Amino acid sequence: MAPSPDASPAQSVPQRRSVALLAATFIVLVCLSMLVMQLWQAMRTRDIQLAEAEASATNLAHAVAQHAYDTLKQADTILVGLVERLEKDGLPTDDPTRLRQLLISHVNELPQMHALFVIGPDGGWLLNSRSNSTAGQDSADREYYLYHRDHRDRGAHIGPPILGRVSGAWVVTVSRRLDRPDGSFAGVVMASIDMHYFSRYYQRFAIGRSGAIFVALDNGVMLVRRPFEEKSLGRDISRLPLFRDYLPRAPAGTSTFTSGQDGVTRINSYRRVQQYPLVVSAALSQSEMLSGWRADAWLHAVAVATLTLGLALLGMRLLKQIRLRAEAEGELLTARHALESLNRTLAALAMQDGLTGLANRRHFDAALQEEFSRAVRNASPLALIMIDVDCFKQYNDIYGHAAGDACLRAIGKVVAQGKHRPGDLTARYGGEELAVLLPGTDVAGAVAVGENIRLAIELLELTHAGCPGGRVTVSVGVEAFVPATRDRRPLDLVEAADKALYQAKAGGRNRVCARSEVLEQCA
Repeated sequence: MAPSPDASPAQSVPQRRSVALLAATFIVLVCLSMLVMQLWQAMRTRDIQLAEAEASATNLAHAVAQHAYDTLKQADTILVGLVERLEKDGLPTDDPTRLRQLLISHVNELPQMHALFVIGPDGGWLLNSRSNSTAGQDSADREYYLYHRDHRDRGAHIGPPILGRVSGAWVVTVSRRLDRPDGSFAGVVMASIDMHYFSRYYQRFAIGRSGAIFVALDNGVMLVRRPFEEKSLGRDISRLPLFRDYLPRAPAGTSTFTSGQDGVTRINSYRRVQQYPLVVSAALSQSEMLSGWRADAWLHAVAVATLTLGLALLGMRLLKQIRLRAEAEGELLTARHALESLNRTLAALAMQDGLTGLANRRHFDAALQEEFSRAVRNASPLALIMIDVDCFKQYNDIYGHAAGDACLRAIGKVVAQGKHRPGDLTARYGGEELAVLLPGTDVAGAVAVGENIRLAIELLELTHAGCPGGRVTVSVGVEAFVPATRDRRPLDLVEAADKALYQAKAGGRNRVCARSEVLEQCA
């Protein structure tokens, strides 16, 4: 590690003594940085993995919701047709065979359909698709019958899962109310959907050993779940976080929380089913989703640890070489410091007038071009003051060039003090001519600055036998472009200020003259 290029030769000695410590510190920081970067990369990869898992859970929940909707919609469509037919034509009392065959054909058409039932107002079975005999069979104690008997709602009703009395299989019921012409309760039409139809569909998805899918009523009653467990059917899960905290805020979303069913933390994507009082949830085990990430993280950690150890050993070897090179680097620093100091001096001399200490012509030209371009871009004013020492040739002839130089230095000091803003520039334009560049200043402001400079020079009371009044004075020319425009050039501003200076000379010297499209006067 080389010492700082800005250090002085005296500073290089303690730097050479501490270079080994600095190198050791650098190596430690590099090792720590590698470890921190590895940790950051691992956490970022984890976040990406979780985001992908959330997207997968969202897509899965959407597929499950669409499947539930399609399944129920097909069954409900059949029920709507049956309700319309029965309420219009009534139940055949002589031979219901044709109607029963219609029920059977509907069941056979849909793979999810388990059975269709027509139930009378007293709860007794009037007709069903699974058995010719309905004697003694009734559903008076079933939830769907009691609901329709006590509610006038004509929409579809989805009940909790039940065991079929004929088949002994778990089913989900979809039912609608039958009304007499006077609006009184006439019975129920019900379609039972095979629970295993949902289970077979859910088995198609790769959700891992701890993944879960469920469909529940919006009141929190479980209808079906993968993995399938009979004890979970009909269970009230309304107090779980999904129903208690998340569904009240949004009809769909994705959140991570621990299941109340089995205690597994899962990424849960949930949504309500369109048109039906159902909620579906697709959940992926967070631990399983991160299993691949954990393996990669351990592998990368071992690799980074090995690399860090190797770098530390290499750093210790390099420290020995650094100690040997410290003296040579110190000598190089001394030479570099001298060269840079010389370059800075040359750069300052190249942009500064050696006599007055003001900016030189080269600096002035560059600043004028830059400020003019800025004024054009911002549509702002730009003013220029040109100052010329009156009868300066006679001053040199009378008092000599050494005195003339002293006079210019005194005047340059006054002009420099007239600059009040960081953006203003005072420069020696050439010979006894000086310039003040004033960005953001109009003619009136520039005239005021020029007058202050003229008066301050006059108050110096430098004796000048060759000048009217017997003391050194200056003539000042002022011009401003308000604002600066693209159809003008920086040279135009100089020429206009120079003309104003000539006007001040022609008007008797020791005065300020402004030449502008809006102002032409001498003060």
